[in-house]
Amino acid sequence: MKKLFVALLVFSSSIFAQQQDPPNIILMIGDGMGLAQITAGMYSMDTPTALEDFPITGLSKTHSYNQFITDSAASGTAYACGEKTYNGVLGIDPKNNKLESIMEYCQSKGYQSALLATSSIVHATPAAFYANVPSRKQYQDIALQLSESAVDFFIGGGKKHFNMREDKRNLIREMEKNDFEVVKNLDDYVASTAKRVGLFTNNDEPQPIAMGRQPNLAPAVNATLKKLNQKEVPFFMLVEGSQIDWGGHDNNLSYILSEFEDFNGAVAAALAFAKEDGNTLVIVTADHETGGLSLTKGNMKKKRISGEFSTKGHSGILVPVFAFGPNSESFMGIYDNTSIFKKMKALVN
Repeated sequence: MKKLFVALLVFSSSIFAQQQDPPNIILMIGDGMGLAQITAGMYSMDTPTALEDFPITGLSKTHSYNQFITDSAASGTAYACGEKTYNGVLGIDPKNNKLESIMEYCQSKGYQSALLATSSIVHATPAAFYANVPSRKQYQDIALQLSESAVDFFIGGGKKHFNMREDKRNLIREMEKNDFEVVKNLDDYVASTAKRVGLFTNNDEPQPIAMGRQPNLAPAVNATLKKLNQKEVPFFMLVEGSQIDWGGHDNNLSYILSEFEDFNGAVAAALAFAKEDGNTLVIVTADHETGGLSLTKGNMKKKRISGEFSTKGHSGILVPVFAFGPNSESFMGIYDNTSIFKKMKALVN
């Protein structure tokens, strides 16, 4: 009987230890992706979306510190740093204090980190996770801060902000001197054995996926997850489907749908990894809705959806939050976007 008790105690302790392992976190932001964009994507695709496989959903309030309509910088800062701030500001609170992002906090706990975006890597949303600047338009300052950050892997556009600078510095060469390899394409990214790797997908902003942008987001996610999973330490990864927003600004539904499909592929890849891994939290949300899209007509058999836009800018409606993995149940309900930072930080702790 005593041996049985000891065995059960050891087994229970083992399970508890496994539950206490630091979790991986994958935060995925469909920029401008409101419920209308998701609905249009669902009915226009031949297969169910990856979002339909998430067991937990919630709703997030997107307003910035002093305005009902947020921009990506203020909303990105809310997700990244847990504080509302002014539109246009990255990583700085309304009292001009620099903020620590969830990625930086995870890095301080021994986490690896990765940033993937279909925009430039210095665009507002990815920049919120490593930069502290009063204006999102300070691209060269943002690039400098990325070059000096502890990020392990990145994929995105904006190469010119690193090697065609007013200060004549070549940040790519400086990064390479610090054991950071910058590659030219996804094949080289996959093949690289460097501990830290970056891939610039364009000199400026990448093309829309419908115009041949490479790589697609799903293989970029898979390649990065493979690299992150090679080490026995947890990771934080941000993935942004940036150009869903740009389709909204253009009031172009076909642009939105093609970018949503690309983002959906990335979500499917992340979710598949999380299901196999067993200790990865995946969160999918949006920084705001763009275009004020209203779906007015549709043919479900022909997979055709049409709609009308009420603005060329952002709207203030709530955006959905989907969660899978450790502590995913905490993402149920309605809450401020800053709460997503707090929920992630609590899980890391």
